[in-house]
Amino acid sequence: MEKKKNTIWITGASSGIGRSLAIVYGKDPVNLILSARNKDRLEKVKNEIGEPERIRILPLDLTDIESFPRIVEQAWGLFDGVDVMIHNGGISQRSLVAETPLSVDRSIFETNYFGTIGLTKYLLPHFSKRQSGHFVVVTSVVGKFGTALRSSYSGSKHALHGFFESLRAEHYEENIRVTLICPGFVDTNVSINALTADGSRQGTKDKATAGGLSPDDFARKARRAISRQKREVVIGGPLEVIAVYIKRFFPGIHARMIRKAAVT
Repeated sequence: MEKKKNTIWITGASSGIGRSLAIVYGKDPVNLILSARNKDRLEKVKNEIGEPERIRILPLDLTDIESFPRIVEQAWGLFDGVDVMIHNGGISQRSLVAETPLSVDRSIFETNYFGTIGLTKYLLPHFSKRQSGHFVVVTSVVGKFGTALRSSYSGSKHALHGFFESLRAEHYEENIRVTLICPGFVDTNVSINALTADGSRQGTKDKATAGGLSPDDFARKARRAISRQKREVVIGGPLEVIAVYIKRFFPGIHARMIRKAAVT
């Protein structure tokens, strides 16, 4: 009997890191479920991969939490289960604390935090019943420390770390695993789509983002960490990786570094 293929569900799969993860996993003998708001872009990614019989498009809006029960049941039925849930969808921020109204802060949390944990809460019972599953959460190095212009973005990523570390502790004996992936700068449109103080898109790419890792390089490294079921991994340039350790062992030095860091 042919062994059942693993099924990997990726959110935010229409562009950037999500698209590159889909392309990388498309080379493996797995089934793919690709989700994002833009169905046309998802179809384009599907066509890039080829082999349409093992790829399904499942449009998803992370702010439409009422749709999650239906979406999760639909995803579970596409290939008779989901083995790896890669939470990659989200939105960034480029605005100062003093200039950003609470409505924009809430908007960031609705997508990055509540959208992600909402989807998780509806998928978790399926994993628990089957006694296996793997949640992969693409967070950020600013989920390890805050920087200027990213207050609520950083807050939402810190919140994801706390939530999924708790989930891991509660469900480890059910063979449910959690991998937290913390990207540094990756050359995607994340800064172009980042919310400014009035809630509009920034519309331009940061120099730091443009100088980051290619999304394809990031995806290959992420895939390796996921296959090894790493608890947490930081993927970025040398300075970003080192900064995480400086924060841990030399917090005073780190605080001075962050005040002077070029983050755009």
